[in-house]
Amino acid sequence: MHSSGLPIARRMRDIEPFHVMEVLARAKALEAQGRDIVHMEIGEPDFATPRPICEAGIRALEHGELFYTPALGTPELREAIAGFYKTRHGVDVSPSRIIITSGSSGALLLAIAALVNPGDQVLVADPGYPANRHFVRMMEGDAVGIPVGPDSQYQLTPALIEQYWGERTVAALVATPSNPTGTLISHEHIIAMAAYAQRRNGVLIVDEIYHGLVYESSVRTALDAGDNVFVINSFSKYFNMTGWRLGWMVVPEGYVRELDKLSQNIYLSAPTPAQLAALVAFEPETLAICDGRRDEFKIRRDYLVPALRDLGFDIPHMPQGAFYVYAGCRRFTQDSHAFALDLLQQAGVAITPGIDFGSHHAREHVRFAYTRPVERLREGVRRIGAYLGGAR
Repeated sequence: MHSSGLPIARRMRDIEPFHVMEVLARAKALEAQGRDIVHMEIGEPDFATPRPICEAGIRALEHGELFYTPALGTPELREAIAGFYKTRHGVDVSPSRIIITSGSSGALLLAIAALVNPGDQVLVADPGYPANRHFVRMMEGDAVGIPVGPDSQYQLTPALIEQYWGERTVAALVATPSNPTGTLISHEHIIAMAAYAQRRNGVLIVDEIYHGLVYESSVRTALDAGDNVFVINSFSKYFNMTGWRLGWMVVPEGYVRELDKLSQNIYLSAPTPAQLAALVAFEPETLAICDGRRDEFKIRRDYLVPALRDLGFDIPHMPQGAFYVYAGCRRFTQDSHAFALDLLQQAGVAITPGIDFGSHHAREHVRFAYTRPVERLREGVRRIGAYLGGAR
């Protein structure tokens, strides 16, 4: 029962807010007072949606035929995504296995809803993206946070999957590159994890939403890792379409009908203008724009990581992808939440406290997002250095 006397579900006690939103709200309040804030907290590209995608969206709006699409998405977009897997990854995927969703969040929610019964367990990394464990809780399942650290590049491994897999486990969920650490899982490990899950009659869910943002090495999709693999992707990060709310997932054939039913009932279909606009996302002109922006992210990363290390932050691994730096701050604080709020107030730099991503050493870490131009990152580093100098 809520304090107002009205009913509220018990699960809501376990659904935590994004603490970074508190930081963002305070940052906006300070900006309203005239303060200049360096934003390094939000995991959203600062680049506008590529012009070809916007122009396709405008044409769709002008044409006016913006009715519901099939719950699984338009056939044309599903075929375009299948073509992208063929040209970029050399993997043949039937368009029938591709499901268009309302962002990757919609894909994750559908996958968990289709897999998890009350009391079932899903293995996740700690630290990891917070919504994953909350999706499991929404379905009355248990998200088992597995502590990970520098020794495994903050990722689950086949050995950890085997160690923690129990009688109630139905799936393991991994992300490569990951949020908050930007690290990768080797393809060999993905194959081994999928094989173990299959032996236990379970599935492996692989979040690949940052796949286009990998900097040194080429990266392979998990789609060829086994017949029990769900692959989730998004138009938000690499394609700079966060506000369009469009994602997709590729699922084993036997799940398509079930996910079709779920989509129909939960949100009917993904946004039609976004689907029509995304048809040009895989055109050479658009991909060239997105790849150029990936190169800019790499320049930012290559500046920021050494600069933060010079300030005394502990960053054991260079992030291989995404646009995040997960940094140990133990030499400065034992409470990264309080640290982040004080840094914002005193120095005008907004960062994310580690408690957003789990509980394993969370108060000893913060996350920096390099989603701002290098000159703003330099200003942020300068302010952090002055703040730390004054705090010592």
